[in-house]
Amino acid sequence: MSCRKRCKREIFRFAQYLFRLITGSLNTDSVEDELELSAVRHRPEGLEQLEAQTRFSRKELQILYRGFKNECPSGVVNEETFKDIYSQFFPQGDASTYAHFLFNAFDTDHNGSVSFEDFVMGLSILLRGTVQEKLNWAFNLYDINKDGYITKEEMLDIMKAIYDMMGKCTYPVLKEETPRQHVEVFFQKMDKNKDGVVTIDEFIDCCQNDENIMRSMHLFENVL
Repeated sequence: MSCRKRCKREIFRFAQYLFRLITGSLNTDSVEDELELSAVRHRPEGLEQLEAQTRFSRKELQILYRGFKNECPSGVVNEETFKDIYSQFFPQGDASTYAHFLFNAFDTDHNGSVSFEDFVMGLSILLRGTVQEKLNWAFNLYDINKDGYITKEEMLDIMKAIYDMMGKCTYPVLKEETPRQHVEVFFQKMDKNKDGVVTIDEFIDCCQNDENIMRSMHLFENVL
């Protein structure tokens, strides 16, 4: 199986996991009840506020919370738990570094944990956001130090993490210099004014003109 096909299969597995997380704890007798908050340390924002801030309905938020609480009884996810969950979908490689970057993208207030609010805000963008919102979220993932720019080294760190995550599924086996070679091509394409960094506008403009990237933007739209 080619790396492209294997990667696509793993992405769909992750999408299926999200679907199970959302629907697995559905209880028709209690779905209209208020969120059960007394047993957790972290209390999420009111449903009305989250409904206004996301593209999920009140009922969907209730179902999402029950699934989230089943996985994370404390009401928050720390980085190690996040890595453990994510690594299940890429057992053939080392997903820890990429999961670290992904965790930081969800952890918007940078307090070392992902709350239910963090989770549903990110999920709302990934599943139901506009193309612009999804690309903004992706830019934030690549902007590791959150200074508003993507450097070549940041892009290389993400690319290496992706190759490490895919592990032995790549065929032919990738050479050590392959990630850097790919980054050179991508970065030159994105850095239009050749100042050594990629801005959000350069990133979005380049992605919007790439058919493969735009197709991937619609991958999760029908998960919910």
